[in-house]
Amino acid sequence: MNIKNAWVSVRNEAARLKPIHLRELFATDADRFNKLSFSCDDLTIDISREKLDTQALGTLLDLARTCDVEAKRDALFSGQEWNNTENRAVLHMALRGGAEAPEADDVAATRNRFLAYAERVRNGGKFDDVINIGIGGSDLGPAMATRALAPDHDGPRLHFVSNVDGAHLTDTLKHLDAARTLVIVASKTFTTLETMTNALSAREWLGIHTPTNMAAVSTNITGCAKFGIPEERVFGFWDWVGGRYSIWSAIGLPLAIAIGAERFAAFLDGAAAMDRHFRETPLGRNLPVLLALTGIWRRNAMELPTAAMIPYDQRLERFAAYVQQLDMESNGKQTDRNGKPVNLATAPVIWGEPGTNAQHSFFQLIHQGTDIVPVDFIVAAEPREKMGDHHAILLANCLAQSQALAFGKTETEVCAGMSADGRPQGEIDRLAPHRTFPGDRPSTTILYRKLDPYSLGRLVALFEHKVFVQGIIWNINSFDQWGVELGKQLASSLIPMLKGKDRTDAMDASTAGLIDRIQKLRDSR
Repeated sequence: MNIKNAWVSVRNEAARLKPIHLRELFATDADRFNKLSFSCDDLTIDISREKLDTQALGTLLDLARTCDVEAKRDALFSGQEWNNTENRAVLHMALRGGAEAPEADDVAATRNRFLAYAERVRNGGKFDDVINIGIGGSDLGPAMATRALAPDHDGPRLHFVSNVDGAHLTDTLKHLDAARTLVIVASKTFTTLETMTNALSAREWLGIHTPTNMAAVSTNITGCAKFGIPEERVFGFWDWVGGRYSIWSAIGLPLAIAIGAERFAAFLDGAAAMDRHFRETPLGRNLPVLLALTGIWRRNAMELPTAAMIPYDQRLERFAAYVQQLDMESNGKQTDRNGKPVNLATAPVIWGEPGTNAQHSFFQLIHQGTDIVPVDFIVAAEPREKMGDHHAILLANCLAQSQALAFGKTETEVCAGMSADGRPQGEIDRLAPHRTFPGDRPSTTILYRKLDPYSLGRLVALFEHKVFVQGIIWNINSFDQWGVELGKQLASSLIPMLKGKDRTDAMDASTAGLIDRIQKLRDSR
């Protein structure tokens, strides 16, 4: 089968299934959950509430095989230059033991160095607070993971500064003691404008404490030394580690300081376990592949442009933001690997907030809005702490939302319920249309035993590999990010104009007009 025919089969299945309500799919197949839920140890992915069946899933698996997912996966893990626009291998898996590292001894030595430093910071008694200054992958990964593993914190307090808006750094520093604060500057090149602007201001705040109270995660040893950070407190990584895949490297230093080397190792082990599962498990039971194909089904077969990610775990409040970068920066492409325009829709818009808060904000749109928004629910069977009925109520809400999305509530059911409550017929007729839920709205549930370092590492790696598989099927390079460069370049040219040092003559009328208005607002104080 060629790729064109594989896509025809997928779309034919979508045409067959679109008119069939999820209620009917469940009514005609009592074994639907067992057929469409898949597990690896305690981790389960349930896609039975997606608008597909085993026949449609079979065509998706055929598509994956036709796109050579298995061979390309093996090429990725073998160290081939998969990032073809930057001529780089993609081997962040090697940082956690899931692949062979090109510089295995150096990888191990660097890991040992930054973990040993983390233990010194944790146990030395010098620091009460640690600030990580970074942006993008140098911030989202460690910030997300540190928040997620809050119950495991037994080191200094962790803070994360990413926005070049001075309010972010000001509010972070407000209650800290410079003498007892460590500042980590995370920038691979040590030239990122936002990060270095924040780092300069943090260095000024540290004052006389700068020589001992700063460390860096960077490959620019010379730049760090000029900045005042000696080589013994600089920890690097390699060009085969992309920023949004770098939490497993020394970029994870703040997380290691928060939870300690032993728990950080468990975080790596969880990711390595998912690497093994991804490499060794047949496609039909392979969780990253199945999650990826579900996304392909939503985006390309059902033509749904967006997806909500709702973790029913407050400590995963930054997980949606993390996956936004992982997914949209990786696969938000309109050019294929050969430099030609893509002929398929690529990455969906990912967004979300934790449940149950989300139920009281945008779930109205998800249930009764005019657009269908697929949802990924993420939930643990057990909480990290015992507190009355909190977790039972949380789980009930998660399961109820996916149930309501799938099956809805018909107008007949609404009328019967209101009648049983003794409501007058006129009120029933008036309110029934407003209280009807169409249902037939897809969702996937990702369930695991408990959120701990191991399960978090496994969950992150699951989404990493999901993104890679989708990139293969769309034939795009998931590991470059040229789309972020133009805005940076333009910002650099605008800074002198905003400082009044350059004229705006060469600017477009809108930009020049806004700069002029900004200057007038400043001058009118």
